[in-house]
Amino acid sequence: MNAAQPAFLCRAGTRKDLGQVMQVMNTAFNPAFGEAWTRSQVEGMLDIPGSWLTVAVCDNTIVGFSLMRSVLDEAELLLIAVDPGWQGRNIGRTLLFDNISAANLRNIHHLHLEVRETNNAIRVYKSAGFVHCNTRKAYYRGHDGQLFDALSFMMTLKQKSKSA
Repeated sequence: MNAAQPAFLCRAGTRKDLGQVMQVMNTAFNPAFGEAWTRSQVEGMLDIPGSWLTVAVCDNTIVGFSLMRSVLDEAELLLIAVDPGWQGRNIGRTLLFDNISAANLRNIHHLHLEVRETNNAIRVYKSAGFVHCNTRKAYYRGHDGQLFDALSFMMTLKQKSKSA
């Protein structure tokens, strides 16, 4: 890492982090698409067993976060965001790989995510090993009425053999 770039770390998020998480959410998501969640939506998801929040922190400030949920051996990346002032520093990629590792530890076999077709994060998902598996035509609607496809991606995790 370049000495000019402050270090960050990923850790489990808690309800105490939601104020800063919402600040990142509100600055990272383009309001033209209505993709940002409300605080009550995030809190509600944290109440569901199998859901987890991960935050990227630099000097006690949350600069990115992700929200996952799992059911049985499947998991879905619900949200991932990086403060615009911190983008381009591999924080999103680090959060993504942190969640892939966490899913592996939870014996998750398949990871899923959905993204607007014009979202720049698609290249990160593909480079991490996610494969496009479905398209929902005209799923997202911008404030101007323009429609955008939703792209679904999936990753199959390699599980460690249980035999000795």
